[in-house]
Amino acid sequence: MVIVSGQIDLSVGSVVGFIGALAATLMVTRGMPFIPAMLICILVGAAIGAIQGYWVAYWKVPSFIVTLAGMLVFRGLTLISLDGQSVGPFEDSFNVISSGFIHDFFGIEGLHVTSLLLGIVVSVAFFYIEFRQRRQAAQHGIDNSSMTLFIVKNLILSIVIIAFSYLLALYQGMPTVLIIMGVLVALYTFIMNRTTIGRRIYAVGGNAKAAKLSGINTERVIFFSFVNMGVLAAFAGLIFAARLNSATPSGGYGFELDVIAACFIGGASASGGVGKVFAVVIGAFIMGVMNNGMSIMGIGVDYQQVIKGLVLLGAVLIDVYTKNKG
Repeated sequence: MVIVSGQIDLSVGSVVGFIGALAATLMVTRGMPFIPAMLICILVGAAIGAIQGYWVAYWKVPSFIVTLAGMLVFRGLTLISLDGQSVGPFEDSFNVISSGFIHDFFGIEGLHVTSLLLGIVVSVAFFYIEFRQRRQAAQHGIDNSSMTLFIVKNLILSIVIIAFSYLLALYQGMPTVLIIMGVLVALYTFIMNRTTIGRRIYAVGGNAKAAKLSGINTERVIFFSFVNMGVLAAFAGLIFAARLNSATPSGGYGFELDVIAACFIGGASASGGVGKVFAVVIGAFIMGVMNNGMSIMGIGVDYQQVIKGLVLLGAVLIDVYTKNKG
């Protein structure tokens, strides 16, 4: 939302690390139950987003400056709260959000039926949504691709989803973090495509002055996008800490660069107003495959940074070239 609205957030990685440190302080050091501790962490993330969004939206301070300051502040607070050392482990009930698997309600040995059924439901839902959009486009006189191409495309997608679900069902089922990601992707796809606030975010990112003249409260839209970013960074911090089973001083380091790169690789525009949730997820998947692939190939961290930088530059150049050509 932040990039689509024409802004940028450089503090994401530091907020992720700080929220992980806060969770460790509350749950490990102070012994607080994980549910209230998680709620506090999410509220703190929202407050961080609200503070940064306030300066950007209402004081017109460039988001680059505000979030750069936030990156430094929250990286420092992470080091202070952890005293320069890792804090852990967390209780098992908290770690489930990152390393756990969904429960199988059927109990068949060797096959996680619930995960397989979820895959089938998701593939059917995708087909229904695509078919509904195709029908609405036809009603408004918008040209569609041929029915054969539509069926083949959705058939391939369904096969991939069901095959992936089957592979997971042969193991321990779908990971909890995959379900969380799926819910968030579906929720934000709906928000950006089907709600007023989503359309206003696109409008503000596309042309803030025109959006202002049309009656949109641009300050409120930008403020909301930063609050939302803070909440999502808090979720990411909790999941990352649960994944490591500890909070580390270097937690979240460099995440902001990977996040921004994933957005641009996924088709988001550097100037705002363009970008789809699912496409950004694909961009994040590409970044993840690149990171893991280069590590498996034994490519050094120094060369990895060079390659990722060139990929990011290439994605932005393609966006600029496409806009200029259009």
